Amino acid sequence: MPTLIRLIVILLVLVGLGYGAMFALVAMVQPRDKEVTIRIPARELVPSTQRDPLVRREINTTRQPEAPAAAPPAAEEPALSVEPASDAPAEEGEVVTRQQGIE
Repeated sequence: MPTLIRLIVILLVLVGLGYGAMFALVAMVQPRDKEVTIRIPARELVPSTQRDPLVRREINTTRQPEAPAAAPPAAEEPALSVEPASDAPAEEGEVVTRQQGIE
């Protein structure tokens, strides 16, 4: 057990030294600004049409699209209308529906 504790303590000390070194580098070292010039040959400036992904390519428009399969007609059921039992006005705060979807 003492060997394990010594190993953990040594590893913690090494991690602390590494952290301290990184902190010191960040705090004390100031990067220098420097102008950089890179020469690019003229042949590299003109894009090649073979490599250009944005070139318009011909689209084959001679193929006709396949017609979708006709769906069987669905049997329509008449909508049920909700009619009030009488033409009496609604009570306070009650909603009476005379036609479906209209309040």
